[in-house]
Amino acid sequence: MAVYLPVMLDCEGRCCTVVGGGTVAERKVNSLLTASADVTVISPEVTQGLRLLAMEGRIRWISREYAAGDLAGAFLVYAATSSPAVNGAVIDEAEQTGVLANAAGGSRTGSFISPSVLRRGRLLIAVSTSGAGPALAADICDRLEEEYGPEYEEYLEWMYRMRSGIKRQVTRPETRQRLLMKAAELEVLDEIRKGTFEPWDTEQIKQWIANNQEES
Repeated sequence: MAVYLPVMLDCEGRCCTVVGGGTVAERKVNSLLTASADVTVISPEVTQGLRLLAMEGRIRWISREYAAGDLAGAFLVYAATSSPAVNGAVIDEAEQTGVLANAAGGSRTGSFISPSVLRRGRLLIAVSTSGAGPALAADICDRLEEEYGPEYEEYLEWMYRMRSGIKRQVTRPETRQRLLMKAAELEVLDEIRKGTFEPWDTEQIKQWIANNQEES
């Protein structure tokens, strides 16, 4: 059994290729667009959703079958055709050229697998069964949706602004750590859930940091 290394890939602006134009390919394309990737789709036919994305200029669509050499310059590729032979050829080229690759279906999955994902703004929770049961991974993600609701998006945005402010105003690592821990102890998340939280502006954040830095 493969033991996978969990990572979060920064795909912003990177060339990512999807070979295939069906519903699976469309899901892969949408996940790449969420990650701000530069996406190219290679397939003679595509779904209406992919066709619309191409018309809007959000992806490049090469309307033909995959050919050797199509992965030149790619950072990552999804092989998402209905043909195991084509998917295998894509994986072969990826392995030869050092491109990160995943194949949908078939016996060869490539160099990585895609987990089920729950997103709440800056919060990203990935669940994988290492290929044993994708449906179970999706079910676990569904359960996590109940525990980690939309309030986490606002809460983590507030935490990000607090952390950024602390990094700007405080130079000593020990003081930074104390302030971050103190900020985490505030009942902001509960207030967001209750609908009583009033967003802090930049001056409020600066003042909180200044007051608590003096106490540290």
